[in-house]
Amino acid sequence: MKLKQYLKKGSVGGLLLSIIIPVAVLLLIGVIYFYVYLPSTTNHGESITVPDLTGVHVEELEEFLTKHELRYAVNDSSYSPDHPALAVLRQFPHAGSLVKQNRVVYVSLNRVLPPTLPMPELAERSLVNADVVLKSLDLKRGRIFYKPSPFRNFVLEMQYEGKKIEPGTAITKGSVIDLVVGDGNGPADFTIGNLVGDQLETAKFKLMGWNLYLGSVQIPVGVDTTGIEIFVFKQYPAAGDSVRVGDPVDIWIGPRGYTEPEEGEEETDAEDNELK
Repeated sequence: MKLKQYLKKGSVGGLLLSIIIPVAVLLLIGVIYFYVYLPSTTNHGESITVPDLTGVHVEELEEFLTKHELRYAVNDSSYSPDHPALAVLRQFPHAGSLVKQNRVVYVSLNRVLPPTLPMPELAERSLVNADVVLKSLDLKRGRIFYKPSPFRNFVLEMQYEGKKIEPGTAITKGSVIDLVVGDGNGPADFTIGNLVGDQLETAKFKLMGWNLYLGSVQIPVGVDTTGIEIFVFKQYPAAGDSVRVGDPVDIWIGPRGYTEPEEGEEETDAEDNELK
């Protein structure tokens, strides 16, 4: 009787009961919606392991992924000589990732044709340096042919498919480049190369590669080389002359395009300076 009176309409208990019942109903609906209805419609708690697509051809992708209840989209393309054309190189999500059904997997495909690049200049540099350049450009070093030369492991020539290849020639990435290098057993006397037109630092680098050393460095009278690029306009011994390993080489330097004046011009300039 006391409980009935407590819950009687208009009493405090009746008021509380009118509040508690709607709240309980709402909580029950929420529990059913979030823990029963949503999981059944969104496959909550269910996941699919993404397979490894590396090497799969684009024509096989759709059928392959449909079996795994996944889809795909091509994101970009790049090139790898280790995979066939239009095969998958990379993917996201990565293989082994857990995803929902019908998730899109983004793939990067291998190009049909490899990209090209200009053949770098590898001659007149060390074999170690040539290896670094080839690797940085995604080119492969092939066979090494030794040729009599006083400079051991000094690159003398580049070859592609058995023929000499010139710097700047278009070549595909991944190509194999053979190198002709010195064996270190050549004659002590050899023909010196050209330094005229080279920057001073380039000339020094060449001399080091030729096992020659820098002799005197001459600057013409009246020529100011402060704060400008310096180039070689004359050398001794001259290009084509015979030299011996360890010989000094003298150079004359000046601004780009500078040429040595003729003897008559020098005399005229000297007379003009005296008159002034």
